[in-house]
Amino acid sequence: MDEINKVEGDGLASSSQSRKKVDENWKQSVEKEKNAPKEPGELIPPEPDFKFFITTLTLQASIALGHMANPSTGKTEPDPVQAKFLIDTLGMLQEKTKGNLTQEEADLLENLLYELRVAYLATKEDQSK
Repeated sequence: MDEINKVEGDGLASSSQSRKKVDENWKQSVEKEKNAPKEPGELIPPEPDFKFFITTLTLQASIALGHMANPSTGKTEPDPVQAKFLIDTLGMLQEKTKGNLTQEEADLLENLLYELRVAYLATKEDQSK
């Protein structure tokens, strides 16, 4: 039976265009959680923003390039395939967010991508020698 023609218990036809129930209290619960007293030593995550997001991806790419030790192992573990994936992901974000970033965000992303791409190419050159 076609979903548009389906009749529910209240006699109203349902469709993919029907209203979805939205939890209006989520903002209140998040705000309440944010303002709740914290336990000593409890990790408080930073506020999510675009700059933090792209610098986190950049840090992961730097680890994959072998520029710093992997924090979980304490070892430098170059992974050029992962580095390229992360650099390409940042490039995709740059394209998809073009015109929607602040000048500061756009400049940061441009600079981080430039540095990562140069470092990646240098790594590839070193491997070919």
